[in-house]
Amino acid sequence: MHTDNSYDVIVIGAGLAGLSAASLLAKRGLKTAVIDKSYNPGGSCGIFKREEVIFDQGSAMLYGFGEQGYNSHRFLFSCLEEPIDMIRHDLLYVVNFKGRRVRFFADIDQFITELSGLFPQEADNIRRFYHDLLRMYLHVMVEYPSYTSADETDPKESLPALLRHPVSFLRFFSYMNKSAGDLLGKYFKNREILKFFDKLTSTYCYTTVQESPAVLASVMFVNNHLGGSYYPAGSTLFLPGKLEKVIEEHGGEMLPECEVTRILFTDGKACGVELQDGRQLFAGDIIYSGTVWNLYGKLVDPAHSTAERRQWAAKQEPTYPSVVLYALVDKSVIPEDTAPIEMLVGNPDKLDESEVTAYIFSIDDQTLCPPQYHTIAAIGPTFEKWDGLSPEEYQTRKARERERLTEVLERRFPGFRAGMRFSEVATPRTIERYCLKNGGAVAGPKQVLGQHILKRLHTRTEWENLYCCGESTVMGTGTPSVTTSGISAANAVLKKRGLQPFKYRPDMPNFVRIVEKPFTRAQLYADYPVEQQAVMRAAFRCQFCENPTCSPGNALDFRGMLRRVSVGNFVGAKKISEEISRRVNAAPEKLQEAEDNCVLNKLRGEPVEIRAVLAFLQNGA
Repeated sequence: MHTDNSYDVIVIGAGLAGLSAASLLAKRGLKTAVIDKSYNPGGSCGIFKREEVIFDQGSAMLYGFGEQGYNSHRFLFSCLEEPIDMIRHDLLYVVNFKGRRVRFFADIDQFITELSGLFPQEADNIRRFYHDLLRMYLHVMVEYPSYTSADETDPKESLPALLRHPVSFLRFFSYMNKSAGDLLGKYFKNREILKFFDKLTSTYCYTTVQESPAVLASVMFVNNHLGGSYYPAGSTLFLPGKLEKVIEEHGGEMLPECEVTRILFTDGKACGVELQDGRQLFAGDIIYSGTVWNLYGKLVDPAHSTAERRQWAAKQEPTYPSVVLYALVDKSVIPEDTAPIEMLVGNPDKLDESEVTAYIFSIDDQTLCPPQYHTIAAIGPTFEKWDGLSPEEYQTRKARERERLTEVLERRFPGFRAGMRFSEVATPRTIERYCLKNGGAVAGPKQVLGQHILKRLHTRTEWENLYCCGESTVMGTGTPSVTTSGISAANAVLKKRGLQPFKYRPDMPNFVRIVEKPFTRAQLYADYPVEQQAVMRAAFRCQFCENPTCSPGNALDFRGMLRRVSVGNFVGAKKISEEISRRVNAAPEKLQEAEDNCVLNKLRGEPVEIRAVLAFLQNGA
């Protein structure tokens, strides 16, 4: 029997890892609550809007949705039986290196030919390198799929693959404590190609080839070619939105704008959480999906941990802090052959601030902005100090970063500065504020030798009933990795409770649908009934404002209701609509006031049709 503040499982953090874990647990019938500081789920995977323009705020280069390779997202949506529409990019990305554009084709032999054109003297070694890694990867990772983190893997499940391909497994295990540089050195002597791979690893996982464990690099170099690169049709709003939909359809609760300040313990066991407003919520199991530093430095009272363990956590080296330029530019500025993901290598000899990745997803998804423009999110490292600045100093530094990133993009896209119609900068402080990523380290602790694989946070902690997932754990950085960590955490809880864990089956139905590109506004919602299409399009006009003028203080959660309708989560939206209706019953004029005060009404004289969406939900959506 549950009370209002009691659950089977509490998940701290609504990033992709936490949402993956929570959706699976809710699917198995556990009463699950997801708590997050932000008003939107998804962590760094999500959007913000500026009128008709949608910007991806962070994670949007997505893998793991393909038929082949390490497709943890495809597995997750198959387990959840939740359809999702994805766009598959023609190219994984393009690396701009020393004046050459190296196109990363999904077909690995086509890519080998491309790379050999840049380094013709290494052509034979390039082919041997990729074919050796591909063979090992297929034997170890693909032939017997397992979506389980290393610390949760049952050796018995790996035995058939090990016996079938002993040489590949021995090679794979031999890479555990070697660097990617050591691995590359066995194939290449040319310093220039080693610099190329150095840039590749720094873009993939924020580390150099000498820092990166060979076991991770060997997978990284071939995995994406097999699976492909993807983007959610309609924006990254839909990926976390679909996971939230599953949670709420199966009785789970989302608790946004609630910050956990303390994990509660009884007799050495995790039993609940305390929120910033003083409320205490309790559960049989807790899953934490934040950073290792916040776990040991903020949420767990020192009385429940050892000084040695706290020191270990504090010494985990973070990835570098990042800065992001969001821009809207004239379409004419971006050449026709530009890829949706362009990695710009400014200095091939070392990692510096000229290394920027530009995401231009409006090339493949035309729902993101009007047809005469493109949206760009350009992310790269910043080596500035961002702490202790006065408000004036902070704004001056932001302006300097905007100028710096604009100059990097101008070199790749001449005319960029003149064609820019809007720009905004997110600093490390912005990233920490919205995502609780310490110091703006977008990928958590580095995956470097000495703090990789089993030397990171494990799924099961030293405290009974407390589990972990996310980029601080064994799986590390990247959306397929954090999703796998969430699957592992959910399965650990299910096993403990004697419930069936989620495991791969060859006959699992596929719920990932690849849509035609460029994806257009006419395609969005095209599979829904006509009446639902109209209300979803109306809801998707919402700006999802941080400080909604339609309901100051978000007293009436129009924003949450409209966001859920936008992704087809009518169960969650209806629950909110019932609360809104109850509260405005005595004052129906509040709905008119909400539309009058809508930011789009003030900007364009065309408010979001809140009343129409609410009426649709009330009439049995």
